[in-house]
Amino acid sequence: MMLSVEDLAFGYGRRRIGAGIALTVEPGEVLCLLGPNGGGKTTLFKTLLGLLPPLGGRICLDGEEIGRWSRRRLAASLGYVPQAQSGFFPFRVRDVVLMGRASRLGVFASPGAADHAVAETVLQTLEIGHLADRVYTEISGGERQMVLIARALAGAPRIVVMDEPTASLDFGNQARVLGQIRRLSRAGITVILSTHDPDHAFLCADRVALLHEGRLLALGTPTATITSETLAHIYGVAVAVVPLPGHGHAVCAPLLLD
Repeated sequence: MMLSVEDLAFGYGRRRIGAGIALTVEPGEVLCLLGPNGGGKTTLFKTLLGLLPPLGGRICLDGEEIGRWSRRRLAASLGYVPQAQSGFFPFRVRDVVLMGRASRLGVFASPGAADHAVAETVLQTLEIGHLADRVYTEISGGERQMVLIARALAGAPRIVVMDEPTASLDFGNQARVLGQIRRLSRAGITVILSTHDPDHAFLCADRVALLHEGRLLALGTPTATITSETLAHIYGVAVAVVPLPGHGHAVCAPLLLD
């Protein structure tokens, strides 16, 4: 499924956060959204998901404007992964993942054997089947993030939007989540994610969109888009972007002044 955005303006009510957004995301592509706090990333995501109405422009899936779609149809096509949450209710992990089937059920329907089978398959695919009977509120932050990804995938979406999926995770869990994002891409699922770490874009993204003050500053491959100049412009600090020989990507380091 292809997502296309044409001259999109977004915000809350009459308060415009951003405008002039134009991009296309191909099936199976990973697009990483980079930008400072308050730049409009989360508001843009809510607009792409149909949770906020556009203030201008169009959002289309396979050429059809989503403003005409029902909530159920949207939920069946677009999955959403929020930042890992501690949770309030002691649901089992299996039941949290099963909640992702809601978009595939009727209004008063209950999950059936096929829905349970999908949830179990997703748990095994993401290699967290051993967590199935654990209580969601009692597992680690990295494990909770993987469960939220599993919940989104249980709905069989063709596009998954992830809001800072590596936030607050330790180094190992960040690498595991990024690895799963690449595996989703290889399986033909489109992933759009935001992050504050440009290194992560080098590791998992096909293209990068730099969002600054509500507008796209740059859009292209990680190597072409993430440069010392663009990072200094959007973050206001000097940055060294150092290529890693033999790896095809780079690492970024701020240059702090005494």
